[in-house]
Amino acid sequence: MVMTNQCRILMVVVDFTASWCGPCRFISPFLAELAKKFPNVMFLKVDVDELKEVAAEWDVDAMPTFLFLKEGKAVEKVVGAKKEELQQAVTKHMATGSTSA
Repeated sequence: MVMTNQCRILMVVVDFTASWCGPCRFISPFLAELAKKFPNVMFLKVDVDELKEVAAEWDVDAMPTFLFLKEGKAVEKVVGAKKEELQQAVTKHMATGSTSA
């Protein structure tokens, strides 16, 4: 577990994005809302143009792609600016608490 400001981080959501990606810009405010709703989830952005190796390592070839990580392991992947699917994935994985995926 990662501790930050006395808040236990239970899951990390990595947003693979690009500056030229329209759907990425569209979904960005929604991610900010989710981050406020779920303080135990760390939301990170990875610019695929700046960090090509990271995108390749996680097998990302479309933007936006969201990887849900628990204890360093991917537990879910959502491709596309799908608000409902993102909300459901965060809720589902936060409800399960620990990793046994």
